[in-house]
Amino acid sequence: MKIKEIKVFVCNPGRNFVTVKIITDAGIHGIGDATLNGREMAVVSYLEEHVAPCLIGRNAHDIEDIWQYLYKGVYWRKGPVNMAAVAAIDMALWDIKGKAAGLPVYQLLGGKSRQAVTLYAHASGEDIKDTLDKTEELINQGFKAVRLQSAVPGLNVTYGVLGDKKDYYELQGNRPLPPEEAWSTQKYFNMIVDLFAQARERFGNDVHLLHDVHSRLTPIESARLGKLLEPYNLMFLEDASIAENQDSYKVIRQHTTTPLAIGETYNTIWDCKDLIQNQLIDYLRAAATHAGGITALRRMADFASIYNVKTAPHGAPDLSPVCFAAHMHLNIWAPNFGIQEFVGLGNEQLKQIFKHQIKVEQGMAYVSDAPGLGIEFDEEEASKYPYKRSYLPVSRLEDGTVWNW
Repeated sequence: MKIKEIKVFVCNPGRNFVTVKIITDAGIHGIGDATLNGREMAVVSYLEEHVAPCLIGRNAHDIEDIWQYLYKGVYWRKGPVNMAAVAAIDMALWDIKGKAAGLPVYQLLGGKSRQAVTLYAHASGEDIKDTLDKTEELINQGFKAVRLQSAVPGLNVTYGVLGDKKDYYELQGNRPLPPEEAWSTQKYFNMIVDLFAQARERFGNDVHLLHDVHSRLTPIESARLGKLLEPYNLMFLEDASIAENQDSYKVIRQHTTTPLAIGETYNTIWDCKDLIQNQLIDYLRAAATHAGGITALRRMADFASIYNVKTAPHGAPDLSPVCFAAHMHLNIWAPNFGIQEFVGLGNEQLKQIFKHQIKVEQGMAYVSDAPGLGIEFDEEEASKYPYKRSYLPVSRLEDGTVWNW
């Protein structure tokens, strides 16, 4: 079964999504997600100019060889643009293989390790009370794990809390340039412990609580935060610090027993190799779209399992439903799966473009048994929502120093 054509689509039903469609000479097609938020067109160009021409005529069943060809066959390995393109091709090929076999992708991976996928939802509020009220709503919907984010008093915008804004796009107004946000570590520390103290007092110990620092702290500040939050038994503290220097997490680990999670910006197993094998983290948050697809994430999961590290794939709204479907198949299979981030199944426009049969009930997601990834892409519907250039924000300290966002 030969690859006959590769199409790349960009649409914006609220956010930009890059979708790859591989068509074979057998009439079977597959789709993959190549979205790289704020750099979408760089991936489109890479796919159209450098990847697609190399794959026409190749056997669509040779997933491993094609993955190695796209990774090892180029001098400039790794990187978010390259690996998002590799990921989309990889997902589409797994989709094709599943359809050709008449099996869902998880069966090709080895079958189910569980019956459903546990999700964690987001509660983000204008203040602590607002956050906890939203947490209660999610618990009443059946979610057993909730990420808590609250606005920091004294800051106009806080990560995860956008006030009356519905999306980062709206922060940019009529000038599609990166918005800038102020950050104060001291003001953050003045609020954060109280958030979790009140949460445990209100909800008890039966619900899992999580928090995303979004790399705002230095390692020693993260160590302090982890220690302060130990009494509140977090499921994990996410992105406590940047780990470009993976030894940074040794500082955090030696000071706190709060579980640590990281990885949503990682592109290869090498980004997290030392963190995993030195047991400096507890959850790996790599996403299929940004880390080389199903083939790569399966390897990461297997490597992590040796060191008792669980998977907790990134699930932000800038990953398309195709990526979520890929995660579902990986999650239902991986013996060391931990939990899946969940921000909903999208708006009505998104649901018309990406059609799937994934069910969410009582905080659990149930994977479709349709062949392949179990999701289809409507080209005509997508064409109604053209690309709009946009960016994630830039963070600065209150003195103007550029900081981690």
